[in-house]
Amino acid sequence: MVVSQSQLSREDVLEARRRIGDAVVQTPLVQTEIDYTRHQLKCECLQAGGSFKLRGASNRLLKLSPEERTRGVVAFSSGNHARGVAIAARRLGMRAIIVMPSDAPSVKVEGTRAEGAEIIFYDRWTESREAIAAKIGAETGATVVPSFDDPDIVAGQGTVGLEIYDEFGAEPHAVVIPCGGGGLASGIALALPESRIIAVEPEGWDDMRLSLQAGEIVSVGSGAPPTLCDALQTPRVSPITFGIFQSRVVEVVTVNDSEVEDAVRFAWAKHRLMVEPGGAAALAGVLAGKVHLSEDAVIVLSGGNIDPALHARIVG
Repeated sequence: MVVSQSQLSREDVLEARRRIGDAVVQTPLVQTEIDYTRHQLKCECLQAGGSFKLRGASNRLLKLSPEERTRGVVAFSSGNHARGVAIAARRLGMRAIIVMPSDAPSVKVEGTRAEGAEIIFYDRWTESREAIAAKIGAETGATVVPSFDDPDIVAGQGTVGLEIYDEFGAEPHAVVIPCGGGGLASGIALALPESRIIAVEPEGWDDMRLSLQAGEIVSVGSGAPPTLCDALQTPRVSPITFGIFQSRVVEVVTVNDSEVEDAVRFAWAKHRLMVEPGGAAALAGVLAGKVHLSEDAVIVLSGGNIDPALHARIVG
């Protein structure tokens, strides 16, 4: 049973591209070879702010009314959405308050703060980021900007798919995408309706995979293991993204930290691309043989905000 069918369509993604065209970078496709097979890497790790998140954030904030802009925005994120919202808000002269987990990578905290945002920390294991953000919104009048549970966010992320189409010259036969809440994969699924869509989650944080199996939204359990993929630690997907995944029959696989580290090393050794663990999850799935592809599939590298010391340890 579909929990909720989103009313989003490809036209919403096309409208988002028209709205945010001057706010984002068109990131390149980089050719790579895996097991003697040619594929293309979509390098959102080279996006302004270091990840695809600027797309959805810009689309959402640009749709705010002048009166709403005076009251500012509040968002919750481990870092990439935080920075995307902070950049979009700074450009529009708006106040941005970001609720971030106390264990967020320092590179993401510092990057968000450098954009002028105010940061409020919380404990991801004992506190609800949604409740904290809602309380701030109620007290200040700020608009809450979720990281994926919002149609304008999903439409903005889908512009990655439109760029893939333009750069590729057609819909690729398959696109492999890192998945936390599923906003990026959902948006790309809307933009590329004929492509096979494969989402990749971290082991133990595979709430989308479990939800699809159950036919209803299932939360991550209280005993979820630690993961290097901080950007993909989403405890519960949304009706919007779940509905799109169901309707498009999106495939989902999982990867472990060792496989993710292999992908971070591959991106650096082969292409000198600095990719964070969560941003490398799709590449990890392909390298580990968990996703089987014919030639010229597209693999999305969704973010590059990795602590330099961690990157140095992984790449050796």
